[in-house]
Amino acid sequence: MLKKARRCVFVDAGLVLLVAVCGLARAADTRMEDRKATGISLFDNGRPVVRYRCADGPYKPYVDQLCSPAGAQILRDHVPDHAHHHGLMFALSVDGVNFWEEAAAAGTEEPGFLMVDNRGGHKRPGFEQGVYWVGPDKKRLLDERRHVTSFGDPVNGATLVTWRSRLQTPPGKTSAVLSGSHYFGLGMRFVESMDKGGRFFNADGKAGEVVRGDETLTRTKWCAYTAKADGKPVTVAIFDGPKNFRPATVFTMSKPFAYLSATLNVWKEPITLKAGHPLDLCYGIALWDGEVAKATVEKLYLQWVQLSGQKN
Repeated sequence: MLKKARRCVFVDAGLVLLVAVCGLARAADTRMEDRKATGISLFDNGRPVVRYRCADGPYKPYVDQLCSPAGAQILRDHVPDHAHHHGLMFALSVDGVNFWEEAAAAGTEEPGFLMVDNRGGHKRPGFEQGVYWVGPDKKRLLDERRHVTSFGDPVNGATLVTWRSRLQTPPGKTSAVLSGSHYFGLGMRFVESMDKGGRFFNADGKAGEVVRGDETLTRTKWCAYTAKADGKPVTVAIFDGPKNFRPATVFTMSKPFAYLSATLNVWKEPITLKAGHPLDLCYGIALWDGEVAKATVEKLYLQWVQLSGQKN
């Protein structure tokens, strides 16, 4: 079943095309990047925004490139010190199986259907993918519908992306327990030049709870990081959707490298999903060229809440 799930479905202007892995699809500014259909890229009027590895990762699909309006690419993949760090990725533990790290006993996020999303027109390039969370014994532990969209032209000078995940139990499974380490969630590893000299700041000006070293957990609606990407200053932020199950607990660290993730605090508060009761998550990722003020991040956060339908 899971091998068949690697076939992709593309939706283009109301026409449904069934495409095998060798297929090619284009719709608006969402493009398959090669004839093996292993990567999908989002463009805004020809400007690259996001590249997503949809089928060729051995353990999970993930975003390996995120570009600022001026073209600064900030994500790092296959890092020597942590080979399981893949750009922008989403992972938790499910029923005690670790989907974050990559080892013989780890779980894998198997790619399923893939749909190019044209519903927003040229200004909302995006895609939706089915992801099957499978344990080392090949049993499906969790099903996910993952939806990634760009907002087209820069919004208030920033690249703006929305990541949605709907998590639910597979057919025939009555429950699933979500847990994991304090940094599990939607996380970003940055290019090496951003590991030094950066600065984190959040919506509330909170110092947060120190877990170990300078690893900090802070419950806040957004958190930003400013540093230099190959000599050019940039600012990146993660936004928490107000409609999420619980407010985000944001993980940050800067030594020996920089990392930022939005977590559900399953480290202390595991979540039990019941059959028929999916968990909907929504996060925003914003990227500016240059250092920006707290007021600028807050303004875009409030705008994203409206644009993404997250206003309560």
